[in-house]
Formats: sequence, structure tokens, C-alpha cells
Amino acid sequence: MPGPEPPRGDIGRRVAARREQLGLSREEVALRAGSAPGYIQYLEEQTATPGMSFLLRLADALETTVVALTGGAAGLPPGAGHAAYHPELVDLGPEECWTLLGTHGVGRVAVTSHEGPAILPVNYLVAGREVAFRTSPDSVPAKAASGEVAFEVDHIDDAFSQGWSVLVVGAARTVTDPDGVRDLEEHAFTSPWAGGERDLWVAIAPARVTGRRILVRHTHEPPDS
Repeated sequence: MPGPEPPRGDIGRRVAARREQLGLSREEVALRAGSAPGYIQYLEEQTATPGMSFLLRLADALETTVVALTGGAAGLPPGAGHAAYHPELVDLGPEECWTLLGTHGVGRVAVTSHEGPAILPVNYLVAGREVAFRTSPDSVPAKAASGEVAFEVDHIDDAFSQGWSVLVVGAARTVTDPDGVRDLEEHAFTSPWAGGERDLWVAIAPARVTGRRILVRHTHEPPDS
């Protein structure tokens, strides 16, 4: 039985992604950077910490910057990178959407307040075929319980310029039944990251669940003319 796949470092993932975006082989990158192809392979497939002088040569070889290769822009909004080579946008089926929603995470709920539309992040969990989150009664997310709302979850992989998003649309309600509240409390993975007193549960019963994914097939053949 094969052993577990060795961990890959963030630098290696970024190097591999950039190399593939440029359509270069490891041998070509090694030649540009004055290195050995075996070291480029090691860097991409293992957790490595190359020196600054090599990073400068590697960034030049990949027509990028050391900041980009080392994740210096990680604190910025996701999606600042270049589009991947030959991306494809595909629709997701309901079951895959529920799989991506998982059991818990951070999503965004869209509500309408007295100041206008608002989209706010919340910790959520999946209970059966509903999405639930905790908030405070006087907060803007609590206004989601006034009718139909939209709830969105996504994942962006900047290293590969790909990702997915799932949209849940349906009626929201507050959960006040003691047994229902107790069940949600027991299944909650974490307390709300925002802290404070957030003991109002809001559940969304989806009328529609849709999703999309950006696929990157890592091919560098020119498109048909």
C-alpha cells in the first residue's frame, strides 16, 4: 500500500502554478534560473525554503516577483493573480454543492437593511438540508430572518487561479424551539468568530442550491484557430 503523499509547501505550489501558466517545463525553468531540474522538482513537490539569491533568479525566470512567489500578497483580497491557462467555468450539481458546503465554515449572507443591501460573513453549519448561523438579535445578519435571502460560500485558490462558489437561496427563519436550538448548539463546530453575545440562530431552508467551479486542465497547447 503506497504511503501518504509528501506535503507541498506554498512556495512550491506557487512555482508550479506560475510555471504551468507560462507553459514552461522544469528543465526550461532550471535553465533560466541557473539551477538543476531536480531541484525545481524538489521545490515544487516538497516543503523547501530556498535562499533569497535563488528566489530572485527564480522569480526572474518565471517573470514574476519574489513577493508573489512567497505569498507576500496573502493579506490582500483573493483573486489578484492572473487567469490560468485555458480555464473552464462549469455548473455544479446539487449534491456536489452540498458536499462543498460541508458541515461548517464561513459564508456570506445577503440581507436588506434600512441602509440598503448588505453582504456579511458569518460562521455557519449544515443541519440536514438547511444552513444555519448564529448572530445577535439586533445585528444586520438577524434581518435575514425576515424573508427570502441569499447565502454564498466560496473557495479561491490563488496559486492555481481556480475556485468554486455555491449559492443558497431560500426562506430564513429564527430557530426558537428549545430542542432545535439545543441540536444546533451541539453540532456547532465553533463559537462565532466575531465574539460577543450571539445566541440567535437563523436557519435557511433552500429553495434553490446552485454552484459553479473554475476548472484548470493545465494544458498549454494553443487554442484551435
